[in-house]
Amino acid sequence: MRIITPHEARVLATLMEKARTVPDSYPLSLNTLVLGCNQKTSRDPVMDMTEAQAQAAIDTLKKQSLVFEASSSRVPRFEHNFQRGFGVSEPQAVLLGLLMLRGPQTPGELRLNSERWYKFADIASVEDALAELKARGDDSGAPMVVQLARTAGMREQRWAHLLCGESQLTPYAQAGAGDEAVNRETEPVSLGQAERLQQRIELLESQVAHLYKELGLSQA
Repeated sequence: MRIITPHEARVLATLMEKARTVPDSYPLSLNTLVLGCNQKTSRDPVMDMTEAQAQAAIDTLKKQSLVFEASSSRVPRFEHNFQRGFGVSEPQAVLLGLLMLRGPQTPGELRLNSERWYKFADIASVEDALAELKARGDDSGAPMVVQLARTAGMREQRWAHLLCGESQLTPYAQAGAGDEAVNRETEPVSLGQAERLQQRIELLESQVAHLYKELGLSQA
């Protein structure tokens, strides 16, 4: 499996996102691409990529046939070739794109965050696609995703992509180890922990509301 850099992953994933969410503006100019890469929302980690860094990533990806330059525009515009380049299905590509953009996520989070990209029938279909990406390692290839250790306070385990190599997972692994080591009976909750808990509550509320809507039920 090809190993790409974090900048290359962000460029690819941003192109994948904009192709699905704002097709009228796609392919993307370099300036628009950089703005998308450096968004402050729906990005983990948040980056401050320069045009020179984005162009360097594009140049490398073009050599690997993962990005093409559109030929019908006076201003250079770029489009991805991720699905064919990595030999993955549409659902698998969507999950990898989301993991590259937003960092490790649970199957429930992936299904919720994929709403504008692709319609997964249920969480089981997300889990099936993740299992297929992981099973590539059983077929004399290399797994493209990995399931991280469960972190404190979470019922589901998060998944992460391996397109940038296992070394990029170190911060998340350390965070998980730190969560397990915390004694919540004696340790005060920090501001950062409180913010993460609040974000988790808001996400769960959104998921519940989404499920009620799909089932045609009204919330009390």
